[in-house]
Amino acid sequence: MSLPRPHRDDVLIAAAALVGGVLVWSLGLYMQRPDTSPTPPWAALVPLVVICCQAAFRRTRPLTTLLVGCLALIGDLFTVGSLITIVVFTDAVYSAVVYGPARFTRHLPKITGVLTVVVTGVLLAVLRVAESLLLGIVFGLITFAPAATGAIVRNHREAADAARLRAEQTALLAEMDRAQAVTAERSRMARELHDLVANHLSAIAIHSTAALSLDDPKTTRGALEVIRENSVEGLAEMRRLIGLLRDNSDDREPAARPSLAGIDSLVAQARTNGAASGIDVVIDDRRPGGGGEGPGAVALPAPVEQAAYRIVQESLTNALKHAAPGLVSIVLEHTSGRRLTVVVTSPYGARSGPRAPGSGAGLVGMRERAVLLGGEFEAGPEPGPDGGPEKIWRVRAALPVPDDKEPEA
Repeated sequence: MSLPRPHRDDVLIAAAALVGGVLVWSLGLYMQRPDTSPTPPWAALVPLVVICCQAAFRRTRPLTTLLVGCLALIGDLFTVGSLITIVVFTDAVYSAVVYGPARFTRHLPKITGVLTVVVTGVLLAVLRVAESLLLGIVFGLITFAPAATGAIVRNHREAADAARLRAEQTALLAEMDRAQAVTAERSRMARELHDLVANHLSAIAIHSTAALSLDDPKTTRGALEVIRENSVEGLAEMRRLIGLLRDNSDDREPAARPSLAGIDSLVAQARTNGAASGIDVVIDDRRPGGGGEGPGAVALPAPVEQAAYRIVQESLTNALKHAAPGLVSIVLEHTSGRRLTVVVTSPYGARSGPRAPGSGAGLVGMRERAVLLGGEFEAGPEPGPDGGPEKIWRVRAALPVPDDKEPEA
């Protein structure tokens, strides 16, 4: 089995300890007098060399270094003794706690503490002199003190690593939240831009096509008037949206939110734009109080009203672009404390007049608005009613309306 490559700093520590130990030994600085030692003075170099060589592996093999250090320290007791051997042993205890396995080194300070108490008690019982306490303190300084210091250092390192990991995870979560916020804001801006512009541009496209295809001055003038009206309104809406995007104030709420209060003007505009294609629009408002401010009227949350308004607006835009000549019907129904239902039906089929191309983004936007509020959305062709067109295109959105009224006692 090959030995692990020692750390460069550990090699320098081991070399410095060996040189220092040899220098101290050559000066005759021993831990006890040579005449009281059972071995010659040179024998102190053996445990010194062993423990210094093993110190080179204090990081890579901390437990082995501690075991060899214990044997070297025991061997040093039978020689004249070297202070450097004791110092290197304390470093071995410290390194075992800092770099060793957590399940072992966690108990090492407790073990050395118990040993210190036991050794002190034994020395007092055997020697029966006060100096035994000093020997116990020395033993504690050699074993318990470096183990406790290593435990403190290791705990600080683990706490720092945990804090660093939490900071990295927090930064990652923040980046994910930022990316999701950017994506959500882009989707919201796309819906708003589509809803603001698509209706006006569709009317412009249809009426400009009619003006080019029909050689009738009166029809052309009427189409140009509708084109001018829609282009002016579209530019105003664009300016409002751009102003909101450029606003750096802390007020993040739009200056004006569309609501069902403006549904009548939306219907009137759709009638004007659809007249050239033979499309008429009717509305059946079944909300309490007719949705106004009269008796019995129920105020709806602003997000619900905005979503309902945009769904009606986009449905009328799609009808203007794709519906066959006929009647477009809008039904608004509110069940108190439950939901607001929006149903828009239009004749489904081919038509001979001018049409504007579609991309499907309108249906996606309507579905997103309903889902964001926890509602339901469906759109597709269905068989027409008796006495009406053969097939109709039906858009239905059910938007939840929370009941904020407290229950009566």
